[in-house]
Amino acid sequence: MTRSISLALLLAACNGTSTPSPSPDEGEKAEQAKEAPSEPDPLLLSMFKPLPSDMATEKRPITDAKVDLGRMLYYEPRLSKNHDISCNSCHMLDKWGVDNEKTSPGHKGQRGDRNSPTVYNAALHVAQFWDGRAEDVEEQAKGPILNPVEMAMLDEPTVLATLSSIPDYKEKFTAAFPDDDDPISYENLAIAIGAFERTLVTPSKWDDYLKGDASALTEAEVEGAKLFVQTGCTTCHLGENLGGSMFQKVGLVKPYETDDRGRYEVTEKESDKYVFKVPSLRNIAKTAPYFHDGSVESLPEAVKLMATHQLGKELADEDVDKIIVFLNVLTGDIPEDHIAKPDLPESGPDTPKPDPS
Repeated sequence: MTRSISLALLLAACNGTSTPSPSPDEGEKAEQAKEAPSEPDPLLLSMFKPLPSDMATEKRPITDAKVDLGRMLYYEPRLSKNHDISCNSCHMLDKWGVDNEKTSPGHKGQRGDRNSPTVYNAALHVAQFWDGRAEDVEEQAKGPILNPVEMAMLDEPTVLATLSSIPDYKEKFTAAFPDDDDPISYENLAIAIGAFERTLVTPSKWDDYLKGDASALTEAEVEGAKLFVQTGCTTCHLGENLGGSMFQKVGLVKPYETDDRGRYEVTEKESDKYVFKVPSLRNIAKTAPYFHDGSVESLPEAVKLMATHQLGKELADEDVDKIIVFLNVLTGDIPEDHIAKPDLPESGPDTPKPDPS
């Protein structure tokens, strides 16, 4: 009888009817697939939302002609007194919108006392500049051009005279603002730069996850995101941009040694001393140094300091590491073709010469 059973098993194997045991690797993969969640974590979906495709609004619509002109103006060094500084000098689009300097060099190498924040996703912020003195990116674009420490142009008429002296810009401004009798204006310059900046969106695999793809993140990345929420980081860093939506006192729980101006410079309210706009955490792993004064070089140190001074918590190194695993997920895709430096028009015979003075 034993011989009959053995023969039957042999015949079954020859006919392909046997079921071999899975290899250890295959078994492990099957177990992981079984354990992998089919849906993103509900808590995370309730706390965050993905980036939009662009940042146009009803008040600030965008057109291809405005974006095309704005991209040129963003890279235009003739908007500076010495023709050596453009928006891209401090907000480098191939470096996640920053220059990785504590503070940025301006006209004649002068430096201010504020770190240059990233321009990517910035149009989603509640206001612009660390103190929030500009309502939107269009208003913000007007400031550096006339700032004597930054681009140092004398005044608006000087800027407009420069642009008007460059023949191709007349055509570009007319195409972007066809309904304006005098399209080359300081307001339209800012609107065009703002239109371009409203296209600078950097989605990442975090956005894929928030849109329903549970497989977009690893288990460790999801764990880091949950710890980010449980630690209380979402007190300030929430929404699609994980920040940029509010102002907050630096040293909310435990005093932090820094200058006390911040929002106070705009409102002159005593309660606004040490208050600054909360930065977005999008691309945060690429935009060191950190804080309004660029005083912190490393991301682990920044995470620890914020936990201590804003939440009153002393994080273990292990937890800091887990949170940073999540923060790395926020590094997005740079639209390389879109941000490529354009061919700028040639100067006209009346275009002012560089002035290093």
